[in-house]
Amino acid sequence: MAETIETTQEEWKPSVNPWLLILPVMLATFMYALDETVANVALPHIAGSYSVSNQESIWVLTSYLMASSIVIPMIDYFCHLVGRKNFFMLGVFIFTIASFLCGISNSIGMIVIARAMQGFGGGCLLPMAQSITMESFKGEARNKAMAVFGLVVVVAPILGPVMGGWITENWSWPYIFFINIPVGFICIALAKQFLEDPPYARKQKNVQLNKWGFLWLCVWLVPLQIVFDKGNDADWFNATWICWLTAVAVTGAILFFIWQVKGKNPLINLEVLKDVNFLCGTTMLILLNAVLLASLAILPQLLQNMLGYDAFTSGVAIMPRGLGAFLSLAIFGGLGGRLSYKTYGIIGLFCLGCGGWMLSELNLEISMMNIVLPNFVFGIGLVFTMMPITTLSCITLRNDQMTNASGFQNLLKTIGGAIGTSLVATMISRFSQVHQYGLVKNMHDLNPQFSERLSMYAGSFIHQAGDMLNSTYMAAKMLYNQLIQQSTLCAYMTTFKVFAIACFILIPFMFLLKGEKKAAS
Repeated sequence: MAETIETTQEEWKPSVNPWLLILPVMLATFMYALDETVANVALPHIAGSYSVSNQESIWVLTSYLMASSIVIPMIDYFCHLVGRKNFFMLGVFIFTIASFLCGISNSIGMIVIARAMQGFGGGCLLPMAQSITMESFKGEARNKAMAVFGLVVVVAPILGPVMGGWITENWSWPYIFFINIPVGFICIALAKQFLEDPPYARKQKNVQLNKWGFLWLCVWLVPLQIVFDKGNDADWFNATWICWLTAVAVTGAILFFIWQVKGKNPLINLEVLKDVNFLCGTTMLILLNAVLLASLAILPQLLQNMLGYDAFTSGVAIMPRGLGAFLSLAIFGGLGGRLSYKTYGIIGLFCLGCGGWMLSELNLEISMMNIVLPNFVFGIGLVFTMMPITTLSCITLRNDQMTNASGFQNLLKTIGGAIGTSLVATMISRFSQVHQYGLVKNMHDLNPQFSERLSMYAGSFIHQAGDMLNSTYMAAKMLYNQLIQQSTLCAYMTTFKVFAIACFILIPFMFLLKGEKKAAS
């Protein structure tokens, strides 16, 4: 019987053109991935609307990501409970309604809850899209379809800041969520028309939920996100409640994985971790997703807060990532099978590292081209990295493992992205303190450069201040403000340098991946 089921699973083919079948899938993927970053450039406006700090406004991003993480392990259960097609349409519907609630939110609490609801609805879309794309195509066609899928996953978060910036500057930030409403209903109509369920993803009877597994998942992820979001404000482990929440999160994580191994009807089948490609590829994707989302979270803040860009201009400065992604896709298609996936991945990681290192060389007197070029290189690296690693990580799995594996992979990727987005704010804060401590040592009377600059500024303030004492005080305050500005800039530079080093370190791990020697032509 097992052999018969496996044969059916392997031989299943959609009754419609696979490119029509994945049309609603790609549209939903684009909408979900776009909303990961579309709010980034609008965060200062959102923070101003609700009178909260920039740190608190980041909850708008992390609540979305963490809610997505919680729903991802439930995908297999809901697919068997109501059928994958129905669950897909339900996810799009919830996502669309939540987008409307985000747009009409009147407090930071309401928008964070609405964004979490958005994550619950949208978290299931990307894993199902990945598995549907892998199942619906065979051979070279699968590689082409995965190339399109990879492009959507990579380009949508890059276009997000551009669209978000334009909408924020020309309309108002709530419209970055309202635009999802017509797209969502179009996606539902297309899914109802073209989407099909294979035998192993159809509605089944007597489907049971692993309630304890879901409980431990929530006990793991919810406290974890609170720790990363509020840890810096509470001085991390110097706060007792942070220690307790961390202990609860670690305990929840341990019990969750134990329950997946020992319990019945696990939310996630951990058998896929035995596959070397899946284990290694997923680990790399976790770190890459953290770097991608963290860099997209802080770069608009750098451009707006340090360089004075408006929301749209900062989005335009980031847009070359998308252009680089399109160029790399053209190169990928043009070279075809002349290069192996490993080669593409190595080139991609090298480009990501170079792009990050170039961003770490910025200063406050740069032109926009100094932002455009590293982002362009970064975009090339994203496609050359994400597409081969995503494909190689799942290429050795059976079709009936795809939904579970892609769900598990996207769970870990989303957690990585959420943690990266939360931690990057702490990195900026702590690196700024370190650089400020290093720079302030030079601000004393024995330093001739400091004394000369102080005297020059004091002389320029003498008419405004009325006497030398007040003018010297004003000059010292001005120099201190410059110190804060420079130390913050150095913090951004150091953070981008950390991102670059992380990408360079991943290059040797490409050699652990096995699979097709060459990409599709």
